[in-house]
Amino acid sequence: MQALVSFLNLGGPVVWILAVFSLAALTIVLAKGWQVWQLRAVPLAGADDAIDRYSHGEHARALLLVQGQRNPRARLVAQSLVLLDDGHLTLAEARDEAFRLARAALADLGAWIRPLDVIAVLSPLLGLFGTVLGMIEAFQAMEGAGAQVNPAVLSGGIWVALLTTAVGLAVAIPVSIAHSWFERRLEVQAAAMQDDIERLFTLAATRREQPAQVRKSA
Repeated sequence: MQALVSFLNLGGPVVWILAVFSLAALTIVLAKGWQVWQLRAVPLAGADDAIDRYSHGEHARALLLVQGQRNPRARLVAQSLVLLDDGHLTLAEARDEAFRLARAALADLGAWIRPLDVIAVLSPLLGLFGTVLGMIEAFQAMEGAGAQVNPAVLSGGIWVALLTTAVGLAVAIPVSIAHSWFERRLEVQAAAMQDDIERLFTLAATRREQPAQVRKSA
């Protein structure tokens, strides 16, 4: 612990800021990782099965498969089926409401992803800023020493200055990878939700058109 504090003090205020960034990023990654693990661990219990049941006219059975599920996709399918049962809404209004619920679910899944992006962008910039400040101090010390410049002191000041860039990159690289992975998981979830809604409401529209066609043919 003392070695870590000495290392942070050696790098100066910028390294301390980067340390705070790394702790914040680690906390977010662990929290989002747990959220993603829960989504994978909880059985989907058939959002696809529910839509398939609905396509065969088994509305109650389809709703039973997904009602009360913790998985966002299954929960959205259940909400959409309830909306389709609401006689006060037109098909277009129910569809709009389903997409609103999907956006709300995705906003919850995407919470705290943006701060990871900010940390990934700012960390190398802060590291570079610390290096520039360290180089300025090193050359000021060289100028003050005049003709009696000690190369060892100068090189020591330079490597300490470059330390902040290394720390900034060390923070930014894994955070950027984690951000990209979480963002991709969110995109996959969004595409699946959109597909579920489109399939459900296409089936609902087809089923509503069939009686009208029967009446016309009669």
